[in-house]
Amino acid sequence: MCFSAEAWSLYESYVAEYGAEVSIKAFWELYLDRDEKYRIRRPVGELPKIPKGMDFNFIHPRTDQERQIKELIDRYNNGVVMDSEQEMFKQAKRVADAERKLAVKETKAALNDVRVGSNKVKQMKRWISEAKRITMEPEDSRIWPDWYLPVLTVENGKRIVRPMRYHCRPAGMDPSIDWTKDGRVSGTYNARRDNLKRFWRNQFGHTHGLIVASKFYENVDDGKGGNMVLEFTPRDGSLLHVACLVSYWTDPKGELPPLWSFAAVTDEPPEEVRAAGHDRCIINIKPEYVNKWLNPDPNNLDELFAIMDDKRHPYYEHRKAA
Repeated sequence: MCFSAEAWSLYESYVAEYGAEVSIKAFWELYLDRDEKYRIRRPVGELPKIPKGMDFNFIHPRTDQERQIKELIDRYNNGVVMDSEQEMFKQAKRVADAERKLAVKETKAALNDVRVGSNKVKQMKRWISEAKRITMEPEDSRIWPDWYLPVLTVENGKRIVRPMRYHCRPAGMDPSIDWTKDGRVSGTYNARRDNLKRFWRNQFGHTHGLIVASKFYENVDDGKGGNMVLEFTPRDGSLLHVACLVSYWTDPKGELPPLWSFAAVTDEPPEEVRAAGHDRCIINIKPEYVNKWLNPDPNNLDELFAIMDDKRHPYYEHRKAA
C-alpha cells in the first residue's frame, strides 16, 4: 500500500506536460470549504487537508478567481498564526508556572506540565513558521490518506486537472466506507490489482486518473515490535507515473457535499521493495501508456492489465524517512 507520496502539487506541471486544462473552480471550492470550516471552529480533523505545495499555485494570481483563492489562503494562514501565537503564550505560561513549582518541590504534575508545555511551544513555533513561509520546499508536496492533490483525468474528452482527496469513496457507497469499525482510515486510498474487477469494478475501466510523483513512503516492521517509515526513490531519478482510479461521489440524501477522490492502484512489489519489508507497490506505468490509461475501454480490460504488466521498474532505493 502507498502510505504516503511526494507528488506534483503544482498543476502547471500537468498543463505543460499533458496539455491539461485546470478546473480553477474546483480549487476555489476546496479552499472555500476549508476557510468556512476554520472560521466556524470545526475540529482540525474535519478541515480539508491541503499540502502547502498546492498553495504555491496561487502565489502570483492572474485571474479574479485565483486572487480569491489567494485571499482564502492568506486568511487561513493568518488565522493559524494568530491562534498558534495565543496557544504558544498559554503553554509558555504553563511551563513557567510549573518551573516555579519545581523550584519548591518536584511533582509528577509539574514535570509533566514542563514536558508537554515545552513540546507544545515548539509545535506552535513550527506552525507559525510554516504559515509564514513563502518559499517552496520538497516536503510541501507530500500527501497522506485524506489529503488533497491535483489529479490528471479525462472528462468529456478533455484532460482536466482538479484537486481530489487521496482516499477514494466509490460512487454509490455509504460514506462510512471511509472508516474501519475501530475508527481508523480504511484502505480505500489504494486499489489492489487483484480486486479491480470486484470491489473497484465501477471505476476500473471507467474512471481513471494519474498522479506524477518523485518518491513514495511505506510503513514497515522495524524488527522491534514497532513500525518505521521508509522512503523509496527511483535510483535513475525518473518520475513515477502512478496509475489511479477516481470517483465522483454524491449523497443521494443531499445532506453531504459531493466528493472527488482517488486511489492509487497497487500490485505485487519488486524484489527490492519486498526485501525492505513491504508487500505492495504502486503501479508506475510507462509514459507512452498515459493516454490509454486515462481513456479506458471498459470492453477491453485485458489492454489495461497489459499496461500494468508492462509497467516501469526502476530500481527503488530506500532509506529511513526523516
